[in-house]
Amino acid sequence: MNEPMDSSNAIIRPPIAWILGFVVGLAFDRLYPLQFVPLSIPAGWVGGLVFAMAFALAMWGIVAITKAGSRVETTVPTTAIVETGPYRFTRNPIYMGFFLGLIGLAIGFDSLWVLAMLVPFYVVIRYGVVAREEAYLARKFGDIYRGYRSRVRRWL
Repeated sequence: MNEPMDSSNAIIRPPIAWILGFVVGLAFDRLYPLQFVPLSIPAGWVGGLVFAMAFALAMWGIVAITKAGSRVETTVPTTAIVETGPYRFTRNPIYMGFFLGLIGLAIGFDSLWVLAMLVPFYVVIRYGVVAREEAYLARKFGDIYRGYRSRVRRWL
């Protein structure tokens, strides 16, 4: 009998999906630029600030997982349900950081195309990664994960 693999079996590694979303958005922007940031707003500074906050959130999530003795990669076994740091507020702080990072880059590059990539990126992350992670964690940790899931929202 085949045992399920001890990982989430995500369809893509989230950083790769994030990079693809950004690169595809930039490619469309080069073909047909669509700006959305008003001229009165310093897009580079605002985008940089949003990106820095996104990076800090993602790093906080990574540090919390690492301190708990587990791993971030979706291709390796999860060893613990982490409920500290940003995981007290959202079950997916690293992915939230990715979303905010894409928004920061869209603002910084003043590209509506990069911003539009949030939609396919969200669909891929939500259904191709998070749904699989949630099923995996429920299988592996049972009531411990279900309790955590009932206390902490998926996003915010």
